[in-house]
Amino acid sequence: MKKVVSLFICCWISAFIYAQVNTDSLQKVWSDNSKPDSVRLAAIDELAWTARYKNPDSAIAYATLELNLAKQIDHKFWQAKACNTLGVSWYIKSDYPKAIEWHQQSLAFMKEMRETGGMATSYNNLGNVYSDKGDFVKALQHYQRALDLVETTNKPKASIYYGNIGAIYLAQGVYPKALEQFQKSLAICEELNDEEGMAVAYNNIGIIYYNTGDTSNALSYYGRSVDLNQKLEDKQGLAETYLNIASIKKAQADYAQALKYGQKSLALQRELGNAPGIAEAYGMIGEIYAARNNLPLALANFKKELSLSEESGNKDRLAVAYIHTANAYMQQKKSSLAASFGQKALRLSEQLGIITNQRDASDLLYHVYKSTGQNTEALKYHEKVLVLTDSIEAAETNKKLAQMEFAKVMTADSIKNEKEKGIVKKEYQAEVSQKGRQRNVAIYIGIAVVALAVALWIRLRYVHRARVAIHNEKTQSDNLLLNILPADIAEELKTKGRAEPREFEGVSILFTDFKGFTDLSETMNAKDLVAEIHHCFEAFDGIVHKYGIEKIKTIGDAYMAAGGLPVSSPESFRNTVLAALEMQSFIESHRAERGSQHKPAFRMRAGIHTGVVVAGIAGVKKFHYDIWGDAVNTASRMESSGEVGRVNISEATYELIRDEAMFQFQSRGKVQAKGKGEMGMYFVSLSHLQ
Repeated sequence: MKKVVSLFICCWISAFIYAQVNTDSLQKVWSDNSKPDSVRLAAIDELAWTARYKNPDSAIAYATLELNLAKQIDHKFWQAKACNTLGVSWYIKSDYPKAIEWHQQSLAFMKEMRETGGMATSYNNLGNVYSDKGDFVKALQHYQRALDLVETTNKPKASIYYGNIGAIYLAQGVYPKALEQFQKSLAICEELNDEEGMAVAYNNIGIIYYNTGDTSNALSYYGRSVDLNQKLEDKQGLAETYLNIASIKKAQADYAQALKYGQKSLALQRELGNAPGIAEAYGMIGEIYAARNNLPLALANFKKELSLSEESGNKDRLAVAYIHTANAYMQQKKSSLAASFGQKALRLSEQLGIITNQRDASDLLYHVYKSTGQNTEALKYHEKVLVLTDSIEAAETNKKLAQMEFAKVMTADSIKNEKEKGIVKKEYQAEVSQKGRQRNVAIYIGIAVVALAVALWIRLRYVHRARVAIHNEKTQSDNLLLNILPADIAEELKTKGRAEPREFEGVSILFTDFKGFTDLSETMNAKDLVAEIHHCFEAFDGIVHKYGIEKIKTIGDAYMAAGGLPVSSPESFRNTVLAALEMQSFIESHRAERGSQHKPAFRMRAGIHTGVVVAGIAGVKKFHYDIWGDAVNTASRMESSGEVGRVNISEATYELIRDEAMFQFQSRGKVQAKGKGEMGMYFVSLSHLQ
């Protein structure tokens, strides 16, 4: 999923357009001082804009020359254009502070000229920068400002800005709102018969379906995007969509098709001379080879990705390339090289402020140091992973909107304070005029102003502290709520004060239970017992998060989770089984580790059934999200009727995953289940052909 989102971010920006211009001719025009300044500026502007993707350093040099001449003749339009090119070029180089600085200068010129379209473009570009930084609050603010300026006057731009707003919701996992924005964008494009915009919108909607596990619809929309891009001969659009298709095929373990589409994307990016796109394609191809355990070819592609990212100055892609390279070395058990590239990835990701890359780099370093027995270092990075993961999960939409509202309130307070100061000043001036005691009144005014300033400072400080405290409390309560409830249920509860129960079909319910828990608890003291349960359940929490499964609850030594809430799909059936197998693998590995230390350890049964459930909130005090129905009872019987160290699934679940090549099944025939009679059951494990 991470890969798909990063691919999608490329779609927010207008497609890379390399006009076939005669560079020598433009340089001659620029160098000819006899030509009008406007002609020379147009030439240097086109040189700068055309070079921005192929060679951002050249674009910066050209745009600086353009800006200097525009300043000399005091031409605000060309100054604004030069600043915009500088902002885009620094953005491509991943130097976000400089990109923001230049786009803000361009925006200032556009405001001065009252150029609505130019202002919208600047707001949009600032949104792109903040989005890449991961500051979704500011990104959403700037995209919305851009949309407000053109929504009723410029439909083509409005379509783009709807898409960018949808991208913010997508990045935060708010898929219904993201889909709503993309559909608005598509509707405008269809109304205008804008096939290029339609192609982008199809691609974006495809990403929504991919992220919700509906790969069939995702591929359908990607196919529509491909058809239009082929018709338009839009190589950049094709390259991006091919890479999205490659990502799906890789996830489906269809490596031949994944490689085919990855190489198609690479060929197109080479034709365009787009270094960031070429690097990204090499990264995807490397991931495909790594998934096939062809580490030499994977590493060769990652090194190309790394080299191109360094040459183009694309720091964001460079951080990803470091992570790819480090992972490949770790798989080859070259721990020293893996640690070296992992440290580079972490330092660069911290410099760029990209939390997801920091988490991935820290997780990699944790596994590297753990594999080499450097437990202190491993623990340090494991703790860093937990902190960064919490930080990522806390970045929810309601928190963002609260921050925006807070900013509005502070702005209103600031305006109010300024008015209050103005009123007080007028009152003192009236007193001076009335009494005619200039010197004494001046002293009074001075004392009053100082007193007022102190009072206002104290008030502002108090208000700021109070609001920060309230905001922190709200954030903590929101995070606690999200730790208890799914995001959509938490939002409904906050909005309506209650959450209606809902019926869901095709939900895979997973139960686990430790064997001989009571007997084992008698051999351990209470503190060690709780610590051991916590250690196991903490690992389970990480596993269900990895596979996109909803944890429901724990009851004593039993753990319950469900896949397919709120959207059921073939991926949710498969992922629930994969999660159960990984839980069993963890328990067996942990047992072996504790056995070598002569310590007792748990063994476990796991069972899965798929069916219809009702989900909702139970109670009004110490409430929790729960699911009910016959399917839940049946899943519990799958666990109790299973065997230690195995994953037992119902016939209903078996029918849904029987064609998955990654699994192998052992039929148990009809097995007596308490309260259910005889039921068809199967043991499931990973195929040795994997």
